Amino acid sequence: MSQYFTPVADARAHILSACSPVRGTQHVPLRDALGRVLAADVVSGVNVPPHDNSAMDGYAVRHADLAAGTDTCLAVVGQAYAGHAWDGEVGPGQAVRIMTGAVMPAGADTIVIQEHARTDGDTVIVPPGQKAGQHRRRAGEDLRAGEAALSAGRLLRPADIGLAASLGVAELTVYRRVRVGVLSTGDEVMSIGEAPREGGIYDSNRYTLTGMLARLGCDVVDLGVARDTREALSGALEPAVGEVDAIITSGGVSVGEADFVREILASLGEVTFWKIAMKPGRPMAFGRLGKDGRDTLLFGLPGNPVATMITFHFFARDALLTLMGVAPLAAPLHFPAVSDSAMKKQPGRTEYQRGILTLRDGQWHAAVTGAQGSGILRSMCDANCIIVLGDDCGSVAVGDRVDVIPFEGLI
Repeated sequence: MSQYFTPVADARAHILSACSPVRGTQHVPLRDALGRVLAADVVSGVNVPPHDNSAMDGYAVRHADLAAGTDTCLAVVGQAYAGHAWDGEVGPGQAVRIMTGAVMPAGADTIVIQEHARTDGDTVIVPPGQKAGQHRRRAGEDLRAGEAALSAGRLLRPADIGLAASLGVAELTVYRRVRVGVLSTGDEVMSIGEAPREGGIYDSNRYTLTGMLARLGCDVVDLGVARDTREALSGALEPAVGEVDAIITSGGVSVGEADFVREILASLGEVTFWKIAMKPGRPMAFGRLGKDGRDTLLFGLPGNPVATMITFHFFARDALLTLMGVAPLAAPLHFPAVSDSAMKKQPGRTEYQRGILTLRDGQWHAAVTGAQGSGILRSMCDANCIIVLGDDCGSVAVGDRVDVIPFEGLI
């Protein structure tokens, strides 16, 4: 009987269905809100912009005064600057010199940009062809008073901070940061500072995962390294259950180790072990641990460094965003590129190749970084994208179209 491998999409759906946002919220000053997740709508108390204003430097005029097929001469009767409105009303045959952002003078309804106008002393000469209402920004055009400017569940970006500031908002209500414990497992794993020993390897996974979690905006709790004994693994996991929102382990979920780990995790909660139809990163565990009425999600990732990063990105990342209060995308952002490399593949599983994305002659091209073994962390360092070869995809020839997922901002 052939062994069943869980499709990537099924595993993602199962994990996301088990996640819900944390409940705690905080009030933070606007300057400290970047990268946090909004827990309550920001409602505009004013119109934005607060008044009709000019979108360009030029002249505020009455469109009814402009001739259809010839130049129109208008008397310039004043000047309006941003922050200093002209106190008057534009009458027939008149114009006001106006700067970008200045309040639209009473009586005027159209802006003639300065590049289209000529001046002769106190007279401005306007050529034909001006459209009624052009270059005029209406009050409330961006936001109306009482309208939600930013909605709860938004991961706050610099533009969002600026928008809140434009409304005079001093602080925002955000979800508390998600706390994630990171644990490496294995007798061979050494911590930085230990003397090299035969058969030992320095632990890179905790540092890689800590960086990815920090970029995501999580608070990281370092759970260290657990040796391959029941006492060590239980001693590392049990104190963290209920104290953090999620635990991410690397190693200890392959075929030879699963029974041993399953016995320990069964005593702490419910965990499912999968063999996922993907490369790299086939073995994975996911479940929920509990203690004293408090739950902690567990992500058991494979131990090879590249497999750790790939499974984190495609499974743990969106789950953690959901815990943070962000609605994740249905699938990671991707776009097509031309393959500059030939890649061997059999249909039936999803493969993730580390790639270098370049733009040539207006077309995106992707080439693999070299050897693609799941233990070659350098392949991730050299890459700036992941080349995704889907379940149904077979071997790829040079010139074929492939899907790529850019790294920037994601890992």
